[in-house]
Amino acid sequence: MSRIGRAPIEIPAGVEVTCNGNVVTVKGPKGTLSHNVHPDMTVTVEGNTIHVTRPSDDKMHRSLHGLTRTLIHNMVIGVTEGFSKTLEINGVGYRAVKEGQNLVMHLGFSHTVTVSETADIQIDVPNHLTPEAEQKLREFEHACGLNKNSQGGPNGRSAA
Repeated sequence: MSRIGRAPIEIPAGVEVTCNGNVVTVKGPKGTLSHNVHPDMTVTVEGNTIHVTRPSDDKMHRSLHGLTRTLIHNMVIGVTEGFSKTLEINGVGYRAVKEGQNLVMHLGFSHTVTVSETADIQIDVPNHLTPEAEQKLREFEHACGLNKNSQGGPNGRSAA
């Protein structure tokens, strides 16, 4: 069995998990998330734990087992703590300022780069950027979008 897939998911206080067929819904203090689970995977809620089981040791079932458990675990973390990514801006002429709902960044281009906050992603700018979201994937996509606006090293290539 998958080491990740067989680990039970603890449900913290204040979080409600429901399974209706293939749809798993997690409701908590930061919002509600739902996910369509593959029909072959079985998700059961027993007390304050969630268990994900697979029907066979087929390669596809092994792959889906760990993935399904991880996605549900990320949903539980998302509705309780949320996710955040810290991006550091340093260098001469590089800066970020929040103006209302917009993040205005000076990243070495001849123009400024402006990114708007969305309903599910909030941006905090003390000394570094910190986008926060309840869904890990949305927060990661947003952080990658902010990061791709940087020029990188000399001649616009990656600094690494």
